[in-house]
Amino acid sequence: MSTIKQFQVTFDCAEPERVARFWCEVLGYVVPPPPAGFATWDDFDRSQPAEEQGSWFACTDPSGVGPRLFFQRVPEGKVAKNRVHLDVRVATGLVGEERLAKLEAECTRLIALGAVRVRLLYDGHDACIVMQDIEGNEFCLD
Repeated sequence: MSTIKQFQVTFDCAEPERVARFWCEVLGYVVPPPPAGFATWDDFDRSQPAEEQGSWFACTDPSGVGPRLFFQRVPEGKVAKNRVHLDVRVATGLVGEERLAKLEAECTRLIALGAVRVRLLYDGHDACIVMQDIEGNEFCLD
């Protein structure tokens, strides 16, 4: 039986670089170096056929632990709830008011980056905040 060594999470979006850079800020990810022979990603992008320019972008966990995130341009907009979403784990191990305070602080930071708060789910002990990224993809602060 084979073991999966690596995987990436792929997002369909309208503006791959913009969405990728948002997620870099959310997760502390980085944009990898451009392909060999190119000084910048802009240089690489300009070398591509016009219809492929800006069609994808990626970001990676600088520690190498988390999955690569890949963003690909698609012509259609988002029309339904995500079937898969990311949980951004910022309050692991915390409960009650301490957990809620940590989630609210991160929510405030992400709103400044362009995220949208959808709703708080809180039962007095456990909590998460449902949010949307800059193109309306749902994710949770957990």
